[in-house]
Amino acid sequence: ITNLMDNYSFFFYHVLSNSFYPVLQRAIGVGSAFEGWSPREQDVVYRVLIPMTPPRGHSFHLELDSAGQRQVRNFRVRVQLECTCTGEQQAEDMLCFLHHPEEELRRNQDPSLLDTLCTGSYLDVQKTARWFCQLVRAIWPALPQSHNWHLVLLPSTRSCQFKVTNGRESFRIEMLFGVRREDSAIFVSSQTREAYTASTIWPESYAVAEVEFFKHIASQAPPDSLHLKCLQFFTRLQLGFGFSTYTMKTIVMHLLNVTPVTSWRRRDLLERLQDVMDSLRLCVRTKRLNHFIVGNQRLPQDINLPPDVLMGETYNLLHNLAQEPHAHSQAIHEYLVL
Repeated sequence: ITNLMDNYSFFFYHVLSNSFYPVLQRAIGVGSAFEGWSPREQDVVYRVLIPMTPPRGHSFHLELDSAGQRQVRNFRVRVQLECTCTGEQQAEDMLCFLHHPEEELRRNQDPSLLDTLCTGSYLDVQKTARWFCQLVRAIWPALPQSHNWHLVLLPSTRSCQFKVTNGRESFRIEMLFGVRREDSAIFVSSQTREAYTASTIWPESYAVAEVEFFKHIASQAPPDSLHLKCLQFFTRLQLGFGFSTYTMKTIVMHLLNVTPVTSWRRRDLLERLQDVMDSLRLCVRTKRLNHFIVGNQRLPQDINLPPDVLMGETYNLLHNLAQEPHAHSQAIHEYLVL
């Protein structure tokens, strides 16, 4: 998967280098498959995030969307034209979108990003996804993998999902895309967290920061550490229960952050499994589980976060238990069964 993404990145760079479409950076593997665990080995989705930067003559400006749920931070990506007549952006083969006549621009230059992938002044997720899927399909025949593998694009409105098969093996891949917040591990991404998300809304994503946390733990853990096995065990065990995979992952991340990595060896397995169960019981009883990234000032220092994420007020992943008595009763019952 990594080789395939690297090959795609190489062609993205060459195909788009002189265009006015977003500049696509090297893919970052996110989610359970790249963190070293997966609840369903036989049905893994390999998710990658493609960072995007603005093309020549454009700039991106992230605007926090104040509407909607307080628990979810959404952004809009405002696209602004920049003068290229002078300075660093000056290019011999490019007309300035701001200062050249419209007729000359129409006749001699491709449209700006505002006229292709935007709705109004804002980058549109769905338009970007359609363009991205067309790009993936068009580049595929040039890739070495195309000689032995077959590409099938899958339906998706906010990402590019596809499957590659060679008769014996099959891999499902989801390409998300996003814009990095400052120089941090936080992105605004195309992935949705709600049943309906407007096409100009880009939810804040912590997936890259979480991958970096697991890499940090792996760099310090002893060779026989079973922290990933514990996480895998619980996410498989509770399939069919109301506790989401992300709930169990968050509990384990909190424990990894406060328990020495040397305490996750094979001999400690039963104690750590009991710790996970005790933490889940406490969360269900108090109807609270704090988000692992937002507002967590005990994260490893090598995970770079914007100040408003690091110092911000954390939010409760189990807020529905506090709002719905029936959901809380059901959670207590499912914990006892588990």
